[in-house]
Amino acid sequence: MAQANPNISDSRPVIRQLDDAAINRIAAGEVVERPASAVKELVENAIDAGSTRIAIDIADGGKTLIRVTDDGCGIAADDLPLALSRHATSKIDGSDLLNIHTFGFRGEALPSLGAVGRLTITSRVPGAEAASVHVSGGRIEAVKPAALRAGTVVELRDLFFATPARLKFMRTDRAEAQAITDTVKRLAMAEPAITFALRDVSGGGEGRVTFRADRENGDLFDALHARLARVIGREFAENALQIDAMREGIRLYGYAALPTYSRGAAVAQYLFVNGRPVRDKMLTGALRAAYFDFLSRDRHPAAALFIDCDPTLVDVNVHPAKSEVRFRDPGVARGLIVSALRHALAEAGHRASSTVANATLGAMRPEAAQPAQPAPARVYQMDRPSAAARHTAYRAQAPGFAELSQDYSGSIVEPAPVAAEEPPAQDLPLGAARGQVHENYIIAQTADGMVIVDQHAAHERLVYEKLKHQMAENGVAAQALLIPEIVELSDGDCARLLAVADDLTRLGLTLEPFGGGAIAVRETPAILGEVDARAMILDILDELADQGESQTVQARIEAILSRVACHGSVRSGRRMRAEEMNALLREMEATPHSGQCNHGRPTYVELKLSDIERLFGRS
Repeated sequence: MAQANPNISDSRPVIRQLDDAAINRIAAGEVVERPASAVKELVENAIDAGSTRIAIDIADGGKTLIRVTDDGCGIAADDLPLALSRHATSKIDGSDLLNIHTFGFRGEALPSLGAVGRLTITSRVPGAEAASVHVSGGRIEAVKPAALRAGTVVELRDLFFATPARLKFMRTDRAEAQAITDTVKRLAMAEPAITFALRDVSGGGEGRVTFRADRENGDLFDALHARLARVIGREFAENALQIDAMREGIRLYGYAALPTYSRGAAVAQYLFVNGRPVRDKMLTGALRAAYFDFLSRDRHPAAALFIDCDPTLVDVNVHPAKSEVRFRDPGVARGLIVSALRHALAEAGHRASSTVANATLGAMRPEAAQPAQPAPARVYQMDRPSAAARHTAYRAQAPGFAELSQDYSGSIVEPAPVAAEEPPAQDLPLGAARGQVHENYIIAQTADGMVIVDQHAAHERLVYEKLKHQMAENGVAAQALLIPEIVELSDGDCARLLAVADDLTRLGLTLEPFGGGAIAVRETPAILGEVDARAMILDILDELADQGESQTVQARIEAILSRVACHGSVRSGRRMRAEEMNALLREMEATPHSGQCNHGRPTYVELKLSDIERLFGRS
């Protein structure tokens, strides 16, 4: 006997119209994910109201209280009930959903908050008396007179009391409070002309201020730089490069940190589109690609970048939370980020992060308790060979090194006298070489301090940059396959791959359609030697699906160039003459990106004389 299908009922399902309370609670699930989402919506409303001061008070991670006070234009008493109606807004008239100039425009935040919590709005417009309205679990009470000097106060208590199941998914009070702080900081970065104050009033009383950013003065970059120093930290501001570029109606500005100021996770990446904080995979992928040649895979760049464009060029109505955007031409925005950041990094020349010097000074300070057996120093290359092997290697290095500079073959350190008619080398950025210690570190004297250079890491970068320059001029040599390799793919993957075939050809990888969903690999980059073409193609497809662009072939080629540079550079343990060391310093000054090695580590440390004197108590 056949078993009845449990999904089939004898009675026909009835289509019902949900009531407003249910609709608002469903909508609240999209708009208000956690207390930080509520703070974001309320603070954005305050910014749209033209506020110059915004105060946020929270209790118990925002679960029991969120209060946002602003000095904006306010809401008229007659409009308060309408403000709590779904899809009621003063931001747009509904005629053009692409031309959005404000944070809010959907009219969902206030009714959603009122549907899942106890919401009170008190507001006053100029020339009128203050009024207040309260809504609890979607039930709106009558408007009442209130006392308020100006602006608006929105108080949300007992968030998700009307949907207790959502409370089970809340994290600890500390975690929720941290998420709120991060949200306020992002909004503060976008609005340096507004004063923000976040206070935790858990347990009653005045509470404590957990974040404050006063209004910044000056032009765009001065105000933004000062605000970033306050929000992200002064170290970021000291080691950040100013970005300002324009392409096809899209402007990119902000600050990006030097590669040597990198982080272990992507926690210091802040992206904004028309002032709106966003989390966009395409933009973060572009940021990663810009630093592709300067950081290892386990390090992440730090940046605060702002994209301004005509609102019609970007769609912010992708998700109710408005944290995702969609560009009309994403390739332009991505290319602008990559080219602008690479240009700024190239202009930085040999500059390295100041945090390197701070870490060095910290390591030099005497400690109360020293370890019984100090750990061996890290060597960023292969293990040190035997004395005989080093002697043989040094003799073999001389010809290759001589191609980069003159007379690179010495074996003893003796400072050479500087000609009287030449400007003092110590006045140059990396100073004059005064000696070599442990046959690996060059000590140079500058006008106001000293520089310690890792000779192997520095020269490795110089050779690498020269190899890249030669490859850019002469192109990538391709190796034709005797028998083309046929790779079977889906029609979609095949089309996606052939769309970037021209770019791959410039890197030495030649593809052709082979009928159906198959492609033929006819040439591979000669520098890679024998490669698994199918595995490479699948890796490229994975990157295209994830980021919209693939760096796989370029990454493998540059990895080979980096390896060649490592083996062709001055080894640790080689003694150098003074003129050799000075020539190396001069070439570092003239070569972009020489402040870090091929893996993102610093090639030199600069110590100011004042810092050195402080170490010895002479300040």
